[in-house]
Amino acid sequence: MTKADVFETVESNRETLTELARDIWEHPELAFRETRSAAAIQRVLREAGFEIETGIADIETAFVARYGDADPVVGTQGEFDALPGLSQEVGAEREPVEEGAPGHGCGHNLFGTASLAGAIAVKEAIERGDVEGSVVFFGTPAEEAGGGKVYMVRAGAFEEVDAMVSWHPGWYNAPNKASCLANDSFEFTFEGESSHAAASPEAGRSALDAAQLMNTGVEYMREHVVDEARIHYVIQDGGKAPNVVPPTATVEYTIRAPKREQVERITDWVKDVAEGAALMTDTEVRSTQLGAMYGVLPNETLADAVRRNMDEVDETDRMTFDDEGLELARELRDSLGDVSAALEELPEDRRAEAADAAMYVDPLDATDAGEVGMYSTDSGDVSWNVPLGRFRAATWPVGTPPHSWQAVAASGSIGIEGALFAAKVIGGSLYDLLDDEELLAAARDEFETRTAGFEYESPLEPDTTPANLTR
Repeated sequence: MTKADVFETVESNRETLTELARDIWEHPELAFRETRSAAAIQRVLREAGFEIETGIADIETAFVARYGDADPVVGTQGEFDALPGLSQEVGAEREPVEEGAPGHGCGHNLFGTASLAGAIAVKEAIERGDVEGSVVFFGTPAEEAGGGKVYMVRAGAFEEVDAMVSWHPGWYNAPNKASCLANDSFEFTFEGESSHAAASPEAGRSALDAAQLMNTGVEYMREHVVDEARIHYVIQDGGKAPNVVPPTATVEYTIRAPKREQVERITDWVKDVAEGAALMTDTEVRSTQLGAMYGVLPNETLADAVRRNMDEVDETDRMTFDDEGLELARELRDSLGDVSAALEELPEDRRAEAADAAMYVDPLDATDAGEVGMYSTDSGDVSWNVPLGRFRAATWPVGTPPHSWQAVAASGSIGIEGALFAAKVIGGSLYDLLDDEELLAAARDEFETRTAGFEYESPLEPDTTPANLTR
């Protein structure tokens, strides 16, 4: 038996995987509430022979599925949460299934399904005796809001894994060698005194004034933080009527920067601004952490292994689309308008070809080596605890931004082809790690070198739980 059997195992499960991805897409669930989606993935894994532990880190929808009890241990992870307000039919016009309902605008219905398929293919290789070791699938909820993996890391879920490979939907096929932004997310609630805003304003203390002063103070900080830092806020509660001095007000902040220590310094400053705003308005303020995470630690050894597997899959199982799928891809691409800015992500010699394509499926070398992506992911905390190889796969038309209705439409239809490609790449890469001791050792050596002198500490405060976000 050869690694080609891993690819064939994925392909042989096409119908089951398509049904699973579509089922999760048709029943989108928000962060920490993905009970139906998690159960559907667990059912397939259990039927495939995996042993499953649920309720990891006291999160109902977090789980670990394992096959085997031998070393080495390789793993992958799958997300399955949706985004609020992105409900969308499969089609090339904006048309929600249900107005205001969630939708899979980041393709997590594909993410979890493909990772599951790769894990099952490796499980069968172990069962046949082609390779020795164990394979683990981590069911990781709430990537979009709350960072479920950070809680799972804090609970020790990844401690016994030697290396992992993961992916994310996108519009082209390439390994990732970039880092991204670490972040903190906090809610600040101000408490004042209500009163009649005209008859007795002197008796009131406006919590809304405090929130507005805090926001103004933070605006003046921007000149004095690192250029790559990002500070976002939204007022969640600012009062109910203009003739009542608001007794409470809440503002939510997300603070990002390339390095964890930079985030923590900015967060401390933001907290000081909040205290100053409370002092100026004679109100009280309390802060509640909603989430926190590290930026990603790249592993180029694993990225290169992923790249080799992309070529192997492309040579034997090249991604193809039927006429109906290509027509939908073209219409979705056209609905995006000008995507020339997105094409700049590609190597210059590939842009013209991609510019004329509805789907661009040729494997690429990493387009982001040495960069810091302007996004955050809870995979960052995983990457500081175990070697993690990451890649993206083409599930959406060229230039499609994540968190868009076009991404939702593609994720419920043509995206399954990219997910199957991703599943084969994951399966092949994990197979290589079990089959090639030198590859696994090189990935571990790179990880140890990059983390020399570093000791991971959870960015979560001791009293931070998912309940902070879901209450």
